[in-house]
Amino acid sequence: MDKKYLSCRRFNGYKPCFPDHDCFTNGCREHDPAGTRILIINLDAMGDVLMTTSQLPALKKKYPVSEIHWLTEKISAPLLLNNQYIDKVHVFSYESLLILENIEFDVAVNLDKSQKAASALNKIKAEKKMGFGLSSTGKIIPVNEGAVYNYRLGMDDHLKFRVNTRTKTDYVAETMEIDYDRSDYVFKFTENELEYIRNFRSLVGIRESDFVVGFNTGCSTLFPNKKMTVDQHIKLIQKFIDETNFRIMLLGGPEDKERNEHINSAFSGKIINTPVSDGVRKGACYESLADVIITGDSFGLHLGIALKKYTIVWFGLSCHTEIDLFDRGVKFYPRDLFCSPCWKKSCPYNLECVDMIDLDGMFRAAVDYYNNTRDKS
Repeated sequence: MDKKYLSCRRFNGYKPCFPDHDCFTNGCREHDPAGTRILIINLDAMGDVLMTTSQLPALKKKYPVSEIHWLTEKISAPLLLNNQYIDKVHVFSYESLLILENIEFDVAVNLDKSQKAASALNKIKAEKKMGFGLSSTGKIIPVNEGAVYNYRLGMDDHLKFRVNTRTKTDYVAETMEIDYDRSDYVFKFTENELEYIRNFRSLVGIRESDFVVGFNTGCSTLFPNKKMTVDQHIKLIQKFIDETNFRIMLLGGPEDKERNEHINSAFSGKIINTPVSDGVRKGACYESLADVIITGDSFGLHLGIALKKYTIVWFGLSCHTEIDLFDRGVKFYPRDLFCSPCWKKSCPYNLECVDMIDLDGMFRAAVDYYNNTRDKS
C-alpha cells in the first residue's frame, strides 16, 4: 500500500476520507500529513491533566507538523474534549493499550510517577521516550535527562518542600524537552456548552452587572485536608453577604453534595448552590460564571486557572511554589509552620494549616480585585 495513505491523518482504513471519494481509484483528495506522532501519557490527577495542557502550544511549536495522542483515565478524558491541539484521546483500557502498542510513535512521554503509567510507556514503540518508565525490578525511573529534576522532587522532601521555587509547568516542560514559555492551560467549551452557560445564568438570575464569587468547597478524597471546614466557609460567605452585594455560588463535585447542602442551608436561598453530579464539563460551565474562585489546592483550582478566573487559593499540605496562577490570583499559605508543606493524607498534629487560613485576607483579596476591575471599566 502507498505509504502516502498511511501517513495521512484523514485516512483510517475503514471508510472514505470524504463521502463518495475513493482514494485508491481517484487519488488522494486532500493529503494531511500526520508528521511527528506524539503520545502523552497522563492518567491520574484531573488537575495535573489540565495543567499538562499548558505544554501543548510549546509542543506544537517544536513539532509544527504533528499528530498528538493522549492516554488518560476515563474521569479525565472529558477535560481534553474540543482541544484544538489534540488529535486523539485514548481512555486507559486493555483495548486502548492494545491499539497503542501497534502504533509507531516518534515521541512518547509519561508524566505520571506510577507503575501503571510507567508500564504503559514501556509497552509503547517510540523512537524517543521521556518522563518515567519502569525498571526490570518494578521501580519507577526517569528515562531521559530532562526528567531527572522532576524525579528528584519526588524523592527528596527537602528539595521539594524547602528549596524548589520552580512551578510544575516549568519542570514538566523540562521533562518533555520543550521550551518553557509559560503558556496557559488549554480548555475550550463547545457551542452547546456556551449555550448551556447562557441558559443557566438566566435560570439562576445572574445579571451581566453582577460580581460572582464561586466557592469550590471540596477536594479529592485522596487528600481530604485540602479543604476549609464547613464553618470556615459559612463564616467567610456571611462576611461577603454582610459587607458586599456580591453573588455567592457554591461549586464542587459529587463528593461535596452533603457538604454544600449544609453550607447552603445556612443562608436561606441567598446563595446559589450549583449541581455537583452533572459531570466535569457541566461543572466547568458552572464555574465559568464566577468572576473569582475561592478554593483550596484542588481540581477546582486548576479548573479556575484553565477558565482564566481570578483565583484566591490557600495551601496547607501542598507546595504553593509549584502552582502558577498566571498573574490572575493570590496565594495564601502558612509562612511559619514547621510541618507545612507535608503532602500527608492525614495530619499527625491538629490541622494547624487549616486553622491558620486567613479568611479576612481572602475577603480583602476578592474586594480588591472587584475594586480594581471596576476602576478599569
